[in-house]
Amino acid sequence: MLKKIACLIPSLQPGGMERVMSELLSYFATLEGVEVHLVMFGMNRDIFYEIPANIMVHKPNFVFNNSKRLRHTIKTMGYIRTEIKKINPDTILSYGELWNNLVLLSLWKTKYPVFVSDRCQPTKSIGRMHDFLRKKLYPHAKGIIAQTSQAKDLYIKNFGNRNTIVIGNPINLQSPVYENRENIVLTVGRLIESKHHDELIKLFAGLNQDNWKLIIVGGDALNQHNMSKLEKLVETLGAKNKIELAGNQKNVESYYKRSKLFAFTSSSEGFPNVVGEALSFGLPVVSFDCVAGPSDMIEDGINGYLVDLFDYKDFSEKLFRLMKDEELRNTIAGKAPLTISKFKKDVIARQYFDFITKL
Repeated sequence: MLKKIACLIPSLQPGGMERVMSELLSYFATLEGVEVHLVMFGMNRDIFYEIPANIMVHKPNFVFNNSKRLRHTIKTMGYIRTEIKKINPDTILSYGELWNNLVLLSLWKTKYPVFVSDRCQPTKSIGRMHDFLRKKLYPHAKGIIAQTSQAKDLYIKNFGNRNTIVIGNPINLQSPVYENRENIVLTVGRLIESKHHDELIKLFAGLNQDNWKLIIVGGDALNQHNMSKLEKLVETLGAKNKIELAGNQKNVESYYKRSKLFAFTSSSEGFPNVVGEALSFGLPVVSFDCVAGPSDMIEDGINGYLVDLFDYKDFSEKLFRLMKDEELRNTIAGKAPLTISKFKKDVIARQYFDFITKL
């Protein structure tokens, strides 16, 4: 019997949420007896990521006019409701915490089971109205997909929907090559204040290891203009010869392949893909145990170290230990890729499929 799946997302423009959705679509499209529909309803409906030709794509025939936001939001809700009734799917997957409320409202009192994937840092407010709507609407979702175990516990407590499951992000697993690596501590992420790159720079400079280098890959974001601030900090510390601000890079993979360690000082995450990517490339990771994500990937002392939030002294000591102890570093590096095999793309996509079709 043919099974119809409708996947709803505002766009497939470049972004982490959109990339994961494209990978789920690609997997669903390979399954026998499954018909896959992609419904996009945001202001920009272009498709950046490649998706299989057998996926049926649905887009509104009107342009969203942001100057008439309320009117066009209501019009979009009408479009979602009408299009879903035309498709008549067996199950629906809605993606993105800012958009799940819109989808649930649009399909209120219809027969269709809606599963929502919530992608944000679980303790973060997404605005008074959206917080209120989530509390009212999420209990009526058929199921909730959280990215981490901490998020699941918080969602059950806050929303009362016990059909909540943990499914992490898919990670492209690698076959690491450990030869020809350099004494590089790497971190990857947008230059925003919650990543605390300034503190990482200061603690690395304080280690006084001239034969090691810190490379920060990532560019300015959220109009915070931190690149210039970090450049001044590096110059003030007299560390330009051992700290590199690489900016945005298309080929981040080459940095993972060159490096020996990964440092992650973020204090707020939904699911930090870069931690999983680093482990996949065989890099031991030193990370703050922030909410949420690192503890779902890092096994303390096995593939890296989890450090209490803002304990920079312990963070520095753990990083220094790995820099100085080659045997320990190599042992942990060898285990790192094995510990995240549960995040293989097909494994994650199958978990999604099983959850949203087990009605």
